[in-house]
Amino acid sequence: MVKEFEQLKLDNQLCFLLYAASREMTKQYKPLLEALDVTYPQYLVLLLLWEQDEMSVKKMGELLYLDSGTLTPMLKRMEQQGLVTRERTAEDQRSVTVTLTEKGHSMKNKASGIPARIFELSGNNEEEYQSLKASLTKLLNILHQHNE
Repeated sequence: MVKEFEQLKLDNQLCFLLYAASREMTKQYKPLLEALDVTYPQYLVLLLLWEQDEMSVKKMGELLYLDSGTLTPMLKRMEQQGLVTRERTAEDQRSVTVTLTEKGHSMKNKASGIPARIFELSGNNEEEYQSLKASLTKLLNILHQHNE
């Protein structure tokens, strides 16, 4: 009888391990991002915009797995901080494009050491790191397909 409830132990829950690891990872980012005066979700937005310079809120939400109700207030705060501008497109007034400001661009150099520091903190070698990343990407894609 005990075996049938073994799967209900907290230590056997993949969701808990992902949740706890995510929280611990975010804690590692906190001091690194304080130097930039941004939160972790704002850092994710900056990462996207450093790649593409401008992007629609809709596309950003898709890539970050965030809905507009979460993303819009954050982007408004980033605009108030002078990191981004938000502008409705002429073709569709419902669509908003987000663009980096000069201040937003300049933060890229300050942030350049963060990925290496996080890699170092992970305790993985390059092969383990890439394997973990591939496994998490696969899991994310599968779960996202189930939620569609």
